[in-house]
Amino acid sequence: MSLILLLAAGVPLGRPAPAGAAAETLLIGHSTWVGYGPLFLARDKRFFDESGVNVELRTFEDPKSRFFALVSGKLDGIATTLDTASLYWSTEHPFRSVLGLDDSKGGDGIVAVDTIKSIKDLRGKRVAYNKGSVSHFFLSVLLRQNGLTEKDIQSIQMQQDDAGAAFVAHKVDAAVTWEPWLSRAKKTPGGRILVDSSSTPGLIVDILLFRSDVIKNHPDAVKAAVQGWFKAVDYWKHNPDESDLLMAKAVGGWLKDVKTFRETLDGVRFYDEAINRQYFGLGGQIYVTAQNAIDIWKSFGMIRGSVAAADLVDPEFIK
Repeated sequence: MSLILLLAAGVPLGRPAPAGAAAETLLIGHSTWVGYGPLFLARDKRFFDESGVNVELRTFEDPKSRFFALVSGKLDGIATTLDTASLYWSTEHPFRSVLGLDDSKGGDGIVAVDTIKSIKDLRGKRVAYNKGSVSHFFLSVLLRQNGLTEKDIQSIQMQQDDAGAAFVAHKVDAAVTWEPWLSRAKKTPGGRILVDSSSTPGLIVDILLFRSDVIKNHPDAVKAAVQGWFKAVDYWKHNPDESDLLMAKAVGGWLKDVKTFRETLDGVRFYDEAINRQYFGLGGQIYVTAQNAIDIWKSFGMIRGSVAAADLVDPEFIK
């Protein structure tokens, strides 16, 4: 049930509301990712409750399923990358980003044979990447910054893990992948990390978005969710060991072991309030990244119709 239906039906979901308040419930979808850890921390440490909202988290590993659940009203919001969001926005089913969650600071990258010294050296080489994914977006931005496009390379379709494995097995010249394959590539004879996301801050960013009708009709609930996230990130800063244990257990899946969680977290930066203010500021990086994504996906015919960066962003909840 969506937030609107829940309120109309009076269905008591989530944790108890703060005394004297009838907290609304937001249903948020997500995949299994270390960067979403503070969502679980805010839920389990009751920071969402303190801010005045109940938050229910739902796992949808497939982006298409997540966005379908959003536009069909089964979810009120989702956590996803900004470039992915640009693929699904439409005038019939609009949504807007209200919060930056995390960015990749080395967790994504391009591995290559050591004879490839620069992005320009990828010309004519066999490059494995997952088309239409955040890895494709990362690659496309770097190629364009160096006067190239996908037409200048030999593109080989592979999921990120498969691309990393193919590189380690010497089946391709380069691969766009993520951890643990970046680290493994460094140990591969003749292999190196050509570039990683630590050199492109603000490019690969997870955001929290909500349907536009939810934002319009329940702004206080959305604001409370944003504030709950900020409280969780602040708590993590002061209590990292406890927080990592709680988040690893709550996120679960391949991240349930706290050692794996922490190793993966090394390539991620959580967005606190100060970073969000800069990110969502006038002319901020969120608008640049969103427009980059729109332009790139349009060039492949993956976006039809009119959409601008401002359509994807609502900075009001960061102000």
